Amino acid sequence: MSLHLLLASTSTVHGQPYLGYFKEAWTAHFAQGTGPVVFVPYARPGGTSWDDYTAHATQAFEAEGIPMRGIHSFASPAEAMTEARGVFIGGGNTFVLLKTLIDTGAFHAIDAAVRNDLPYMGSSAGSNVAGRSVGTTNDMPIVYPPQFEAFGWIPYNLNPHYLDPTTDSTHMGETRETRIKEFHQFNDVAVMGLREGTWLEIHGTTSTLHGPLAARIFTAGNVPVEMPSGPFSL
Repeated sequence: MSLHLLLASTSTVHGQPYLGYFKEAWTAHFAQGTGPVVFVPYARPGGTSWDDYTAHATQAFEAEGIPMRGIHSFASPAEAMTEARGVFIGGGNTFVLLKTLIDTGAFHAIDAAVRNDLPYMGSSAGSNVAGRSVGTTNDMPIVYPPQFEAFGWIPYNLNPHYLDPTTDSTHMGETRETRIKEFHQFNDVAVMGLREGTWLEIHGTTSTLHGPLAARIFTAGNVPVEMPSGPFSL
C-alpha cells in the first residue's frame, strides 16, 4: 500500500478564499493524470445540494486548471474511481458523510482506489474519515452510520479545527482537550489535534505537518504534547 494523502484542518481560514491557504499543496498533489479530481459532496446535509457544493469546489479547482466532477454524476462510485486522477472529500458533518459513503457503496470504492496509489485530499470531515474512526469529530451525530470505523489509512485519529482554551475566558464548559481525554477513557487510539490553517501530507512512509501552528498530540494516559511543523512519526 502506497498512500498519497493531503489532510487539511479546514477549507477556509480568515482572510483567504476557499482552499486558498494551502493552494500550492493541492495543486501539486493533483497535478498529474488526465481524468478529473472526483469531488465527494456527501458531508453537507440539507441546505446545500450536492450539485451546488460540487460547483463551489469545482470553481476553485478549475481556476487552477484542474478538472473536477462530482462522484454522484457517475453511474457508480466504482466507475468514478476508474476515471479519477484523485479524490477530494469536502467538509461538513462527519456522521452524514460516513453514512452516505457506506450507503452509496463509495466507501469501499474509494478505499480500494486510495490504497492503490490514487491521490486523496480531505478537509475537515473529509480528513476525519482518513483516521481509525470518527470518534473524535466535533460534529453532532445527526444521523447514525452503521459503523464508526473510518478508512484507517493513518494509524491515529484526527480532531480538525482543534481549539485551545481561550485565556481569561469565563466559559466553564468542556474544552476540546477534555473531550479527547474522555475518548481515551474507552479507546487507546492516538489523536492529533489539527489547528486551523494546518495540514498533513503523507506519501508512503513519510508524514509531514505543514502550516504556521503546531499540532497537539493526545495519547491515552499521557500528558498532551505539542508537535511542530515538519516530518513526524506517530
